[in-house]
Amino acid sequence: MTWDSIRQYDQALNGGMDDWHPPLMEWIWSKFIPLRPGPAPMLALQLGLYAAGHALLIGWAIRAGRYRLGVALGACSLMPLAVALMGVIVKDSLMAGALLAAGGLMAWCGGRRDWPLRLIAIALIVLAAAFRFNAFLAGVPLLVALLGEGVRRTPLRLAGTVLAATASLMIAMPIANHLIGAQRSGVELSLVIFDLAGVTKNTHTDAFPPLGVANPVAVVDGCYRPDKWDSYSFWAADICPIGFDTVRAYFAKTHASPWLYWARAVVTHPLAYARHRLAHWNINSRFLVRGEIDRPVLNASVDNTWGYQVTRNPFLDGVDRLAVLSTDTPLGWPCFWMALALGVLLVAPALPSREVVIPLALSGLLYGLGYGVFSVASELRYYLWTYIAVALAAAIAGADLVSVHAALTRRQYAVLAAPALIVAVAGAIWRVLPP
Repeated sequence: MTWDSIRQYDQALNGGMDDWHPPLMEWIWSKFIPLRPGPAPMLALQLGLYAAGHALLIGWAIRAGRYRLGVALGACSLMPLAVALMGVIVKDSLMAGALLAAGGLMAWCGGRRDWPLRLIAIALIVLAAAFRFNAFLAGVPLLVALLGEGVRRTPLRLAGTVLAATASLMIAMPIANHLIGAQRSGVELSLVIFDLAGVTKNTHTDAFPPLGVANPVAVVDGCYRPDKWDSYSFWAADICPIGFDTVRAYFAKTHASPWLYWARAVVTHPLAYARHRLAHWNINSRFLVRGEIDRPVLNASVDNTWGYQVTRNPFLDGVDRLAVLSTDTPLGWPCFWMALALGVLLVAPALPSREVVIPLALSGLLYGLGYGVFSVASELRYYLWTYIAVALAAAIAGADLVSVHAALTRRQYAVLAAPALIVAVAGAIWRVLPP
């Protein structure tokens, strides 16, 4: 259990929920407590969804007589980093499980009009969208694929369907929060504060509203870190004078919109904003970086008042060691998986399994790219769905090329491999060069 899940479990126990973390997850957890207190039921739920998604994909491959592909998809389910992250009770893992189960149903249905299963998959995507405000980026490609070929028959139909799917998934979380009665926490201010600080840092001009803080530019200069916003948070050990509580109090008192300040800063200083965002995303995606940013996975629960803790054992230690080691290779870099997704998408229209490959690869890529705008921290768990979706898409694409003998030219093979190869080589060279 992380700090996030400890806070969520406490709210599930006490019933007073806010929207700092997805209230729907807390509400579900609260229903498990009478059956069994603690993290076990939530772990069972997210692992059950994870297993169901992989089982459906493996079954889809076996049903088509593609046994080697079934083995490859089974191997994807055992990627150490994904396994370790799925063992953490956190919204990213639950969201990834729901999306994976939906993706498995999408593949299983294929071209058949099996609407009961399709509706279950659509419900899972909506559920995932209620767990993360940016999950719509991952859900739209899967949702459009599930709605059938008719909605993609013409460019106009496709555009209309994409817009409708995006709008539907974007309102899933606000509706769920309202129905549950969750209190507003001002969580959106974390992004606003981080971006205003980045613009202030790069322009040496105060982008914040008048907060009554002396020399705000110098304050930001001492507080700003490109990897995360935590120094401005209410849990920081050494809270920045321009902190979350200060900023929230200003907007509560003036009733001004924080997004207007954010938009003004972005429009007025687009290059400074872009520099801040690219610097953060470079760290977040583990591209041109050195050393460990954050420990990639947890191997023990954060201390908590209930005493829920992981019992160490050789198997746990082995998975943890492999997960940590993988982050020293391109297999642990989100930038590598996004580049691989791009390569797969460039050749996917020529593949027999394109109806499955394209939605999975596009879902993983769009979700990963979204953190270039929406991220305020640099934890690898954010990219769990990108790892899973792109690995599955690449495995299916590879099986198409080997077993089904998809006719690709040498140029197409180069296009497939080039993005991931360039990112892997550039990232590796950067890590070995002296600082």
